[in-house]
Amino acid sequence: MQSFIEANRQDPEKKNVNLRVRSFDEIYHYYSLAQVAPQAERCIQCGDPFCATIGCPLGNYIPQWLAAIAAKDLEQAFLLSNESSPFPEILGRICPHNVLCECACTLNDGYGAITIGPIEASITDLAFANGLQLPFPGITRESKVAVIGSGPAGLSCAHFLLRAGIGVDMYERSDEPGGLLALGIPNFKLDKAIVRHRFEILRKAGLRLHLGQEVGRDVEFSQLLDSHDAIFLGTGATGGRLPHLAHERHGNVLRAMEFLTEIQHRLQGNSIHPRFNVRDKKVVVIGGGDTAMDCLRSSVREGAETVTCLYRRDPSNMPGSHKEYHNAQEEGVTFLFNRAPTQIIVDGPDARLTGVEVRNTRLAGFGTDGRHRVDEIPGTEHCVLADVLILALGFDVEEFDFLQQAGVETGPRRCMVIDPRTGRTSHPKIYAGGDCSRGAHLAVTAAADGRRAALAIMEQLLGGRSEV
Repeated sequence: MQSFIEANRQDPEKKNVNLRVRSFDEIYHYYSLAQVAPQAERCIQCGDPFCATIGCPLGNYIPQWLAAIAAKDLEQAFLLSNESSPFPEILGRICPHNVLCECACTLNDGYGAITIGPIEASITDLAFANGLQLPFPGITRESKVAVIGSGPAGLSCAHFLLRAGIGVDMYERSDEPGGLLALGIPNFKLDKAIVRHRFEILRKAGLRLHLGQEVGRDVEFSQLLDSHDAIFLGTGATGGRLPHLAHERHGNVLRAMEFLTEIQHRLQGNSIHPRFNVRDKKVVVIGGGDTAMDCLRSSVREGAETVTCLYRRDPSNMPGSHKEYHNAQEEGVTFLFNRAPTQIIVDGPDARLTGVEVRNTRLAGFGTDGRHRVDEIPGTEHCVLADVLILALGFDVEEFDFLQQAGVETGPRRCMVIDPRTGRTSHPKIYAGGDCSRGAHLAVTAAADGRRAALAIMEQLLGGRSEV
């Protein structure tokens, strides 16, 4: 260990940009065992490992599994990595490590942080490739829990409940499990075979997965409440926000998640609706988060003539991962910073979308959210040509009548009000976590919420304080 002076940080190799934009295949070649060990050996094994205590919402045992894989003990690294995390091969790919664990790494100041994310993904990839399996006891308890939603929060909750031998019924309204992981994150960041494999592991552990079953329509919530000892809500935040401009519901104005979902359905062999076909079109995406980057990079792969991003702040204030921003730049996306949309331009007798009017902006003082306020500069209006406009402005929680009927309290933007220690809602049998309780956030925070709720449910059903 502590070879950081002799060994430099080496990120995983990326596919040639001219090749990678021709398909939706993952763009990174993750480490082999021979490659991963030298990168892990760079860790200095801090006495107070900020990567885990400050940087990681799951509090993963990062120094421990780095030491294990540095010693080429794949099984030990695999078990340690999967002890606190419900799906490290996924989070190792999609977490914004540069602002979490790697940002907190001691070596980040001068030597280059440990490549924690790629190592995390590589450990479990290598373990599965070598036939290693996760230990689950099977269903050993009489208690059973209903999990509504199969996204990161629901998947995490189910994982830890199954580890305790508690039966889980998971209800997902889509025909594909995984929520955001399956339909909202493009394949070039996360191969869907990885998500399906994780669900197959839980099925073998006893998960009962009910696909194409929407609670409140196909399944009565009251029946689930009567037939289960507890319920976990991991319904996410899928309602795309609108800019409150005229023509925002025009047929060629798309919301980010519906665009990404339609492309995923096409990749699964379904026909794409004509309004989502962006081939040979000028595409403009409004937003600066990871979802915006996903729409931009997907549009490139879908054959758009030009792909442009409009963002009202500067690059340093983008909420998304800088890694994804640089990948989008490499793939030919044009970025126009300090622009705010003021008008969606529709022209001609057929009301054809032709562009979006924008106004230049400048950053002002800090707002109550800790971010720079944005001031628009009068007299700087100009048009950006567009055939298709994609809105990636954030997400709100859906409203569910069955939760109101059950007396589940909600707060601002319909987020469910929970006990921050347990995830319990105002109903004693109902827990919640992830985006439906905190608003649109990260997959790793949703995973942490699901784990927290699972532990609280174990305590309620089994007695005592359960630990991971």
